[in-house]
Amino acid sequence: MEYKNGKEGKTTFLFDLDGTLTDPAQGITKSVRYALRSYGIEVDNLEELYPFIGPPLGDSFQEYYHFSPERAREAIIRYREYFAVRGLFENEVYPGIPELLEALRSRGAVLAVATSKPELFAEQILEHFGLRKYFHCVAGADMEEKRVKKADVIRYCFEKMGLAPECRGRCLMIGDRMHDVLGAAEAGIDCAGAGYGYAEAGELEKAGAVFVAENVGQLSEYLLAELETGNNGSTEKGQEKERSSGYGISSD
Repeated sequence: MEYKNGKEGKTTFLFDLDGTLTDPAQGITKSVRYALRSYGIEVDNLEELYPFIGPPLGDSFQEYYHFSPERAREAIIRYREYFAVRGLFENEVYPGIPELLEALRSRGAVLAVATSKPELFAEQILEHFGLRKYFHCVAGADMEEKRVKKADVIRYCFEKMGLAPECRGRCLMIGDRMHDVLGAAEAGIDCAGAGYGYAEAGELEKAGAVFVAENVGQLSEYLLAELETGNNGSTEKGQEKERSSGYGISSD
């Protein structure tokens, strides 16, 4: 797939978790099925629940099963009864992701996770699969679902990183659903699409993704090219400015 690098390139990369770094299909769909059973709804084919992967859970319960906001909040509690015990780790890392993260970090990229999954769960998943060490920051939803929209999570990530507004032009979101692309645009940054995730055909392009990778190999090629452009375009003075005023980051 052909693409054009941004004029300045990118040096900071915000990754979605589900459908981008890991394939969570089993854990999420089984947790949703468990929640739905509380309301007398049986789902035999777990693939019918794939649309729940990515968007905020409350929105999905309302959209696909016409739950009221109150019932959707109740369903999330039921969902977590299964997810926190079993579904959390019914998950697998996409092949090539550890190598991509290592390549980016070794070349000086700043990496973060920005996910609508509760931050507590995101941290546990990343630790379990050995990915936490690559990220300067993990930003997710709060357990009360007050910070769950992707734009809000991205802004929270900026705050957590201490990232100054003038440095955000070098940030790129990477995600597999339109919510990632639209949320990034609302937060003022571009988004590259992980087309190997759970978006429907054309969903990411229609939402405005600057690039859509069909596999992790293509994503790696694109991100490393963006990073090279970003690194080459930064003068020593500019880099020092970003370090001193842009990134209040700890590698916690």
